[in-house]
This record gives sequence, structure tokens and C-alpha cells, in this order.
Amino acid sequence: MNEIIGAGAQADVEAVFEIPSLEEAESFDPNWLLDPQKLCAEKGASARGGVGPFGLLVMASSDLHEYTSVFFRMFKYNQKPKVLMCTDLTRSTTRANVYKPSYGGFVDMDIEEHKRSISLRTLIDHSVVESFGGGGRTCITTRVYPKHVEKSDSHMYVFNNGTGVVKVSRLEAWRLATAIINAVPGGS
Repeated sequence: MNEIIGAGAQADVEAVFEIPSLEEAESFDPNWLLDPQKLCAEKGASARGGVGPFGLLVMASSDLHEYTSVFFRMFKYNQKPKVLMCTDLTRSTTRANVYKPSYGGFVDMDIEEHKRSISLRTLIDHSVVESFGGGGRTCITTRVYPKHVEKSDSHMYVFNNGTGVVKVSRLEAWRLATAIINAVPGGS
């Protein structure tokens, strides 16, 4: 896991991940197509896999008690890769009585045609985390309510919890400025 310095509670991050080999990808059960959200909950960011989970930890506290995971996991079905994208909120806050589900969707792309690479763009604007996988083929938008943002900066990390090698071939991160609203007094 490596920290992306300078990205915090308002950021735009784009990462491109290269997967040199899909040999270690887990086998895919076609029944999983019916409920990707359930699959993301069962195989979260901390559940070690073959190729993945890999992606970003965003809105993370310095002690990592709070973070939101946005990640991919690769599977093999009939010798073809299947790509699952997830946003896991189960560790997003230490607050009590907050709904913290996992969301997921399959990325409709042939990763072999893209030189075994996949992009992940994530926009963070305080409590909103919006992620686009595979050039926007899959989009997941969530709200998170981490307790640590009240008194500290948020951190962001890139990670790979799979046994297979995943390379970050491109990583660009921008800290977003707060919007300035020019309102005319008494105007409409």
C-alpha cells in the first residue's frame, strides 16, 4: 500500500492498472452475475484474492480505522477475464447506526483488448465518492460520513491485496479547490 500525497477530502484521481498475468485470477461462478453487490460484500477489499482486490482507499483516517475502498477484482470464466468493480463502505466510518453497504458492478470490457490494463477515476468531494471504472463503463456513486474529517485531513492510498502482480502504470491526482460563488446581493 502506498500513500498518494496531497489528495484529501476533495480530489480527482485517475489510476491505470496493468495486469501482467491473469493466471492467478479466481474462477468465476456465472450465478455471481445476478448480484454483483453481494459478491462485493463477500469478497471485500481485505479478502485476499488472486488478481485483486486492487484499487484505492479514499477518505482514509491516518490510523486507517476509517476508509472507503474502491477496487477491482479479476476472475476467469471460460478462459476469458471478468472484471468486478466495487465500492466498499463497511470501514467508511466509526459512527454508530450508519448504513455501510458494498456496491458493485461488472465492467463490460475485454481487458485483453486493452493490453491488460484498466483505468479507475475517482472524484471525492467531501462526503461524495464517485468512481468510474474502465473508462466510464461502470460508475458507482456513494455518500460517506467518516468521523475523522471533523478534526483531521483525509488520506488516500493505492493498494493491491491480491497475490498476483498489479502495476500502476499511470497515477494522476489533483486536489480540488473549494468552489467560490459570486452572488449578487438582492440579485436573482
